[in-house]
Amino acid sequence: MSKPVKNLIKDSYKRKFEGLTGAVVVDIRGIESNDNNRMRADLRSKQIKITVVNNNLAKATFTGTEMAEINDVLDGPSAMIYPTSEEVSVVNVARELITWSKELKAFEFKGAVMEGIVFGADEIKKLSEYPTKEEAQAKVVQIILTPAQNLVGAIKSPASNIASILKTIQEKLESGEEIKKVG
Repeated sequence: MSKPVKNLIKDSYKRKFEGLTGAVVVDIRGIESNDNNRMRADLRSKQIKITVVNNNLAKATFTGTEMAEINDVLDGPSAMIYPTSEEVSVVNVARELITWSKELKAFEFKGAVMEGIVFGADEIKKLSEYPTKEEAQAKVVQIILTPAQNLVGAIKSPASNIASILKTIQEKLESGEEIKKVG
């Protein structure tokens, strides 16, 4: 491959992978074309893209960037599978690929990178079990709100008890019952 062609490919990779913070790397050799097309269409509908890369050119492109750690898993025929929107994370990608790997036996994981953390081929399942950004944020909000909800309940409880006692006294007085002192 000539140097100008290599530079064109590297420029294409820079544009395509700009801002990318994570991806899953797989070997999709051996997957029949109909299955490959079906998987690509399904992933595209979920804002996930597959790009077959030239390892040396991809490594040169990623060196010195946030994705530099992916160079460790780019070996042999490689396809990068990555989110194309901010609403989708590498965790979502891993979850989708775990599902597809059950159906497509020729599917082989090579590894993944998420925000500088490298996951080996055997750790993709673990990655898929991580919470997504939205799930983590919801959990944090829940953790923050729980003590406040407990505090409000504790503050309201005595007032609620007093109001209940007063209501009972009022009902007894209105019905003509005598209120006796206890104890």
